[in-house]
Amino acid sequence: MAVTRRSLMAATLAAGSMPAFAQGAPDTLILALAARGNRTLDPANSIQGSDNWSIIHIHDTLVGSPNGRFATRPDEFVPQLAERWAMSADAKTWTFELRKGVQFHKGYGECTADDVVFTFERAMDPKQAGDRSLFSNIASVSAADKYRVVIALKQPDPLFLSGTIQAYAASILSRKAVTEKGDAIQRDPIGTGCYQFVSLDPDPSKGVLMTANPNYWGGAPKIKNFRVRYILDTTARTLALLSGEVHMIEGVRAPGWAPSMRQRKPGLLFDVAAPGSLFTMSFNMTRKPLDDLRVRQAFAHAIDRDAIAEATAPISRRTYGMNPPGYPGGLTLAEVPEALRYKHDPAKAKALLAAAGYGKGLKLDAYTSQREDYASIMLIVQEQMRAVGVEIDLQAIDHTTFHANNRKDMNTLPQNSNAYPPAPGLPLSDQLARTGEVKADGSGGVNYSHYGVAIPGIDDLLGAASAEPDFDKRIALIRQAELKVLADLPLLPIATNGYLIVRDPKVKLGFEVKSGYAYWRIDGATLG
Repeated sequence: MAVTRRSLMAATLAAGSMPAFAQGAPDTLILALAARGNRTLDPANSIQGSDNWSIIHIHDTLVGSPNGRFATRPDEFVPQLAERWAMSADAKTWTFELRKGVQFHKGYGECTADDVVFTFERAMDPKQAGDRSLFSNIASVSAADKYRVVIALKQPDPLFLSGTIQAYAASILSRKAVTEKGDAIQRDPIGTGCYQFVSLDPDPSKGVLMTANPNYWGGAPKIKNFRVRYILDTTARTLALLSGEVHMIEGVRAPGWAPSMRQRKPGLLFDVAAPGSLFTMSFNMTRKPLDDLRVRQAFAHAIDRDAIAEATAPISRRTYGMNPPGYPGGLTLAEVPEALRYKHDPAKAKALLAAAGYGKGLKLDAYTSQREDYASIMLIVQEQMRAVGVEIDLQAIDHTTFHANNRKDMNTLPQNSNAYPPAPGLPLSDQLARTGEVKADGSGGVNYSHYGVAIPGIDDLLGAASAEPDFDKRIALIRQAELKVLADLPLLPIATNGYLIVRDPKVKLGFEVKSGYAYWRIDGATLG
């Protein structure tokens, strides 16, 4: 489906009426997300953010951040399945001591060190489709005894908790359950989390149903049931909240939507995890003319990133590198050399295109997700590139297919919207390391530009940073890598997109959402 800004905004801001629906049982919290459906409930195979709301409630990680924000200092991390942990002096060995007596759901037994070892070894297996780059620095995982796990790293990492351990992909699984169920674990998960899986309905509007784990080590959730529904259509999802059909929805990260909602239903609460997702547009450098640096520079000068951030305010923020300002290693405008700032300059963009042999313009085919944040930004990009003679035939496909096809190297201008913790090497290694190069068979990572393969990349700098146990020296190397990325332009960092959930004021979370991944816990929430 071809998209235009007019068609997107018509759907986004459509007014209408819908008969009120009962929210179901008063002991069920209902969340509606912007996706066509659930892809998987297996942490090691998840590549779709909307799946992770269910994953993090069914499963636990070893260690986590406080509710509502990222931990920014080592002493701020909070226990989950691990009660205590320790890092060696060289930051290469981490030891975790597990809680005793924690039970997997549905009679699958106690969680022990053997399950942790199984989980990490499985997550590192190339057969899994999830984010294996999180685990690439692990040399070995072993059980010192029934409740003690030792993880040895290839390179020192004083931020191992931030970058790997607290991520949903490191959620602990039951060896017995996965062995018994095989691939069916993706649709019938077993975890230790605060909610246990009940059903996954083929009808996405019914989605995933979970029920409170009465024996949860952290105390049973206050709301008995939690349902995650999938309503891709913006208007339908919006009206579901306005009518009282659901309690919470994934907000629309498109110009004008949040103000319109405040006018239509005063009192709604807007939770924004900032900086949220880093929105990038990669240049597939295996496809002409994007193998030419001058063409990539023309894109950078033609795209007005300040205007994009302003159009999607207050959710979006301008960013200048892979790490947002305020994160360790994140660049501010003042820290970027003049030549690498790529100020909005259509005349310069046209001159660069002419120098590359495209003075009469060029045409490209690309696709984006139907999800509003992707579509909104890419429609603005489409208009701005048209102004310098570049026609982008932009097709919109459903969000699940979009991610799956990107992972098969099928896009010319792939986009990514990923939430990263304050672990400065992670976004660079995830999207730009040679080892994460996308593969046509879907077995690769999310280095959609083929950076480090099509042209020399930042792998040596990333290697040096990974080998550096001193935090300040590591940050200096990360900044060098950030500047090299800006010089080579394998991708363009466009903006941060704060992740938005809009909720009925009857839902009390028990904490304020400030930062974090594109999901958060609701086990302490109440329905007033």
